[in-house]
Amino acid sequence: MVRRRLLEFGLLIISSAVGFIGLLTVDAVRQGKFALQHLWYPGLLLGCFLLLYLVKLCAKPNSDPFLLPMVSSLCFLGMTALYRLDPHVARMQLIWTGVGAAAAALMLVFLKDVSSLGRYRYTLGFIGILLLVSTMVLGKEVNGAKLWISIGPLNFQPSELAKIFLTIFFASYLAERKELLSQVGKRFLGVRLPRARDLGPLLAMWALSLLILVYQKDLGSSLLFFGIFVAMLYIATGRLFFVMAGMLLFLIGAFFAYQVFGHVKSRVRIWLDPLNPETVSGESYQIAQSLFAFAEGGIAGKGLARGSPRLIPFAETDFVFAALGEELGVFGAVFVVMIFLLLAARGMHISMGCRNDVGKLLAAGLAVVLFLQSFIIMGGVTRLVPLTGITLPFVSYGGSSLFSNFLLLALLISISREVAEDGG
Repeated sequence: MVRRRLLEFGLLIISSAVGFIGLLTVDAVRQGKFALQHLWYPGLLLGCFLLLYLVKLCAKPNSDPFLLPMVSSLCFLGMTALYRLDPHVARMQLIWTGVGAAAAALMLVFLKDVSSLGRYRYTLGFIGILLLVSTMVLGKEVNGAKLWISIGPLNFQPSELAKIFLTIFFASYLAERKELLSQVGKRFLGVRLPRARDLGPLLAMWALSLLILVYQKDLGSSLLFFGIFVAMLYIATGRLFFVMAGMLLFLIGAFFAYQVFGHVKSRVRIWLDPLNPETVSGESYQIAQSLFAFAEGGIAGKGLARGSPRLIPFAETDFVFAALGEELGVFGAVFVVMIFLLLAARGMHISMGCRNDVGKLLAAGLAVVLFLQSFIIMGGVTRLVPLTGITLPFVSYGGSSLFSNFLLLALLISISREVAEDGG
């Protein structure tokens, strides 16, 4: 165990070098010299992760040694990109990182058994729905969508926290009913259909959350919640039928949304032809500048502080991956993609080793959350899929995103400790 802890500490120190070297490079390019007084940015960020490491060492000593270093790599890379774009935004990101790390530390200390969350599944599910509904009443409209709640100078996006609560609900419900969903029910055309009373509560909770998000024009979160639901249903039952049915429902829903909602039709039109002369200076300006940024970056990138990422609207939030792609090139972009793939793979590894059904499904669900959210936004800014406005976990600027993703990290760490203690 000592070797694992030393390995984790060493990886944390190595990952922090990204932040220190990156920030010094930005100052050197801007000012022609190294501004050592600004090293408090990566210094405080490293302090947050070392404190979280110490708490983890005491509260969850046998937990996975790779999750924290991978998350720190993303946070340091994000901090470097944000400092390059706007030092004030980087300071706010640092504050929210501290808040998120503190929340994760408290969860590691006080959450003794992840499976105990299953006793509160309906309460957590109801809170998740309530968070989504809250923006309909109290939300502030930004770029045509009511996704934010303002409390004084702070803006909070409830859907970020709702994804954690609803994933816990899905995991707990499926852990209890997975045999009934996969083995009990009437056959129709050779396929065993689950009983309404077994699938009904789960389907109702999912459909309600999805309808709320579609009504709010939050396309990214809608796709994320849909993907989480279908993936967890398949993982719990092992039945390909649910995946095929999910794909069919997705195609029907996508066609319906395209016909009914003007903003969906606009997103698809922009995706199909972002360089259209009629829209390149208006509707498709954002995605067009993103594509130009990746093209300018090439293989090795233009170098930190040598590109023009400010030409991309919302570069700090939705398009931070494009900003990194311009200045770090394909190498930097692939590094980010690989970290997210490794995080998701590690989450699935934890799930496979967990003997508790709730923990197994929750770890898998959280891994799906990380994979899908990162894929949706990275695919959007590279025009692989239609663009949707969600954040890149641990990299994009956003307090609610950081806070909820640190809670996600703490849950995965807690499950990995249970796996180690069970000999998984």
